[in-house]
Amino acid sequence: MAIVTGAARGIGAATAERLARDGHAVAVVDLDESSCADTVTRITKDGGHALAVGADVSNAAAVKDAVARIADTLGAPTILVNNAGVTRDNLLFKMTEVDWDTVMGVHLRGSFLMSQAAQAHMAQAQWGRIVNLSSTSALGNRGQANYSAAKAGLQGFTKTLAIELGRFNITVNAIAPGFIATEMTKATAERIGVSWEDFQKGAASQIPVGRVGKPDDIANTVSFLTSEGAGFVSGQVIYVAGGPKD
Repeated sequence: MAIVTGAARGIGAATAERLARDGHAVAVVDLDESSCADTVTRITKDGGHALAVGADVSNAAAVKDAVARIADTLGAPTILVNNAGVTRDNLLFKMTEVDWDTVMGVHLRGSFLMSQAAQAHMAQAQWGRIVNLSSTSALGNRGQANYSAAKAGLQGFTKTLAIELGRFNITVNAIAPGFIATEMTKATAERIGVSWEDFQKGAASQIPVGRVGKPDDIANTVSFLTSEGAGFVSGQVIYVAGGPKD
């Protein structure tokens, strides 16, 4: 049984659908339950089993209720993908406290709360997989002090959980995507006044494999990290960016 947060669209939706194809029942979690309908429909049309769940991952009570509902309906979760995320980009001198707190709340607090709730089921099962979505922005990115700090924080969080939870046969890893063509990156292009086509072309020109990433590129990596075959891979940050990153 897998939980994927931020699964209404983009990387989260692709990941939920891939895990369903891998044979897992999937809880499709997003802020608005109705926004999960398309992902759930695609999964069920392909013969999979999915549940739409609305929850604010930065709210402790909402997370507790959501994970309890998921466990009661689909069974105890043994896979968690912390993908939910938001951006509130701005240069430091323009960034507000709300911009900072919102990004930290969803990425860091949300991953903490979801992992804390899910690991209890994994520890009992003596098997589990947690995958946290970091970013190449963890290495630093102009106008993203909040996002970069949160994504870097997730890498430390990942390594620490790998140490703490390994004794329960639970692996914890992070994926750091590079440029992935999603609604979020499209919104960035609009914000800076660049056409979506030019934005992608500019990004692709800087990527060794010569193209931008797709949500399926991340979903495929999640599929491996959550498999039985990845049981000796833990505490790692895997950059899925079309080329090397420091």
